[in-house]
Amino acid sequence: MIKKDEVIQKLNLIIYPGFTKSIVDFNFIKNINITNETIGITLEIPSASNMVKSQIEEEILKRLSYVGKYKINTIIIQPTMLPETSSHGKNVLPNIQNFIMVSSGKGGVGKSTTTINLAIAFAKKGKRVGVLDADIYGPNIPRMMGIENQEPIFLGKTIKPIQAHNIKVMSIGSLIQKGASLLWKGAMVTQAIEQMLEDVQWGDLDVLLFDMPPGTGDAQLTLAQNLPITAGVCVTTPQKVALDDTVRSMDMMKQLNIPIAGIVENMSGFICPENGKEYAIFGKGTTQPLADAYETEILGEIPIELSIREGGDNGLPITIVAPNSEVSIRYQLIAESLWKKLININESGGVSNEEIQPTIF
Repeated sequence: MIKKDEVIQKLNLIIYPGFTKSIVDFNFIKNINITNETIGITLEIPSASNMVKSQIEEEILKRLSYVGKYKINTIIIQPTMLPETSSHGKNVLPNIQNFIMVSSGKGGVGKSTTTINLAIAFAKKGKRVGVLDADIYGPNIPRMMGIENQEPIFLGKTIKPIQAHNIKVMSIGSLIQKGASLLWKGAMVTQAIEQMLEDVQWGDLDVLLFDMPPGTGDAQLTLAQNLPITAGVCVTTPQKVALDDTVRSMDMMKQLNIPIAGIVENMSGFICPENGKEYAIFGKGTTQPLADAYETEILGEIPIELSIREGGDNGLPITIVAPNSEVSIRYQLIAESLWKKLININESGGVSNEEIQPTIF
């Protein structure tokens, strides 16, 4: 009779679709029952996608095809969730009304810059806002929010987040020694994010924005398993090499049943300081086909401006130091569009939220 350990070894070769870890590493295997005639495998996955389910079933049959005398019975338990939420029924932060995952397919496209300026735009409209820097290996939020030398206050087993620009902020960069490298495996990344969710005194918030690490992996799946992500925002540049990676990020959201609120096209052009004209130095019109393919929209286009870089380096985002600039106005418009998206998602049953009213903006 085949041994259970042998079956587990084969299942460990099956990578969960869209990620880099196996269904065994993610602890999706709930039971393995072996008799003289059958091998019964029960899994529980976070995706409600039939495509993901079918792909896993096919992989299991493929990996265990060599045990010809056994019949393979696979049961895959999927969340009974509404299509607008990533983990309906599980919310470790019930006092927070909306969760926004700001993602990108690759680094260097301005994801953190987008996150902080959207957060400030929300705060300026009177929203209670938090930002969690989930980019464990490259936490830039402390510098960009001007709190690089500040430490959070530990209150027993909980942590009080740092306040910056009327926003509650938490980052792994505020908890470790400056410049220290994190040689962490996936499980440690998962644990760190879970602790920043549950051990931080976020309080009552209208919105919590997550500055995600590039790509798809442990951080994204951890959030989807612990929170009903209200919406995802993808950040890209017009270059095709960036858009190729953005596809993966958007596909991840689709698989995890996270509504894609839209795309922010960063570095969409260059505003010449001498004549005020905008030049499409990285291309034009390349992002719209991607938005169409995923039935979403371009929330806004943010051009290159020197003050954006200066503000990020100095801890004074452009929406703070130059609130009337063209770029700041565009961030405000993106925030307005995004808030309307959140209202529509909540009204359609994605996340219970009695406080949000369509007339807020």
